[in-house]
Amino acid sequence: MMENNFKLKTFLVVMLLTSIWIHIAEIARAMLVAFPMMEAFYAGRIEIGQMGISNAIIWGIWDTILAATLVFIYWLCMPAFGKGRKSIVIAATVTCMATLGVFWIGSVNSGLGTWEMAFTLVPIAWAEMLVGAFIAATLYDKVG
Repeated sequence: MMENNFKLKTFLVVMLLTSIWIHIAEIARAMLVAFPMMEAFYAGRIEIGQMGISNAIIWGIWDTILAATLVFIYWLCMPAFGKGRKSIVIAATVTCMATLGVFWIGSVNSGLGTWEMAFTLVPIAWAEMLVGAFIAATLYDKVG
């Protein structure tokens, strides 16, 4: 029988601290790369409104979900692959592909984006997730 060593308090601390990086990185990726690409793609098709407080709240929720997913997958990887590079890479890759990868595949498939957008933005997101998983690994070593 497997031992349950999940500590909610530790998970929440690691997730919330990791989410600081995720929030910063997601905003930077969106403002510097994604939004300009999307504005160019949608030009003349649909009007894109200004960001409001409701958009910021949704982005905050999205970023927190990303951080929670990343930290949880890293926690799942630790017993099988150890605390280190392998768990970091697996957690980052699975999180990136299961969230942002699926989002961009669906966007392209629906005609709401291009493969150029997906092939530009997903690798950037993967790099974000690698840094986030490294942060989570470091924090788990200190508080876990």
